Order: sequence, then structure tokens, then C-alpha cells
Amino acid sequence: MTLAIQIALCAALILSIFIPGIVFLKGERTKGRLKSALAINLFTFFGLLIIATVAMFAGAAPTFADEAQAAAGSGLKEGLGYIAAALSTGISCLGGGIAVASAASAALGAISEDQSILGKSLIYVGLAEGVCLYGLIISFMIIGQLG
Repeated sequence: MTLAIQIALCAALILSIFIPGIVFLKGERTKGRLKSALAINLFTFFGLLIIATVAMFAGAAPTFADEAQAAAGSGLKEGLGYIAAALSTGISCLGGGIAVASAASAALGAISEDQSILGKSLIYVGLAEGVCLYGLIISFMIIGQLG
């Protein structure tokens, strides 16, 4: 895929993000504006998905020199591996934060009424924090496979 095609696909992706938002915000204050914005969003998403797939497979077939160069250098595999590690940690911590916020506030309210349930409530808060640790462990496993 050439640089011009990549730039055009990036520009189309940016437009596909902003156009439904503009349609939604500038449309009439009716229920139809949500449906039209959703329809435009789906059309542009799947249209770009098809165009990107065709553009990706339209290039020349890789040769043995390309495969040797990809195997020798740190390329796409490592980059996507680091992105996967970052996303597993980030998204799990985001979900864990939401879970801890709900569990801890409920636990504090319950403890203020009856102090004998402190141990049970701490278990639920700890389980919510465990989600973050699982994401961190997965990211360590991903980084271990890269090196």
C-alpha cells in the first residue's frame, strides 16, 4: 500500500468520525437525527473497512527478501505487541477503577451502618482490584513473548 493510499484512508477515517457527529449536532431536534447519524456512521465505517481491505490485498505479493527482512528487523509484530500490552493494562485498569468506585462506595455505606461486615465488603473491593492485576499480568506475558 502506498503512502498516498494510507493518507487517503486516514483522512477518510477522520471524516467518518466527524461527519456523523456534525449530522447529529446540527440536525433538527427530532428522533430522526439519531437514526441518520447512526446510519451515516455505519455506512462510513463498513465502507472504509471494505476499501481498506481491498487496498491492503491489492498490493504486490511479498517475496522471500521481504519475509527475511521482516524476520530480521523489529517490525509490525513488536509494535502491535507493545500496543496490545498497553491496551490490556489500560483497559483493565479503567474497568477496575469503575468497579472499585462502585464497590468501595457501597462498602463504605454498608460499614457505616453495620461494622461487622467490614471483612465481607473488603473482599468485594479486593475482587474489583484484581481485574487490574489480571490485565497487568497479561501485559507482562505479552511483553515476555516479544523479547
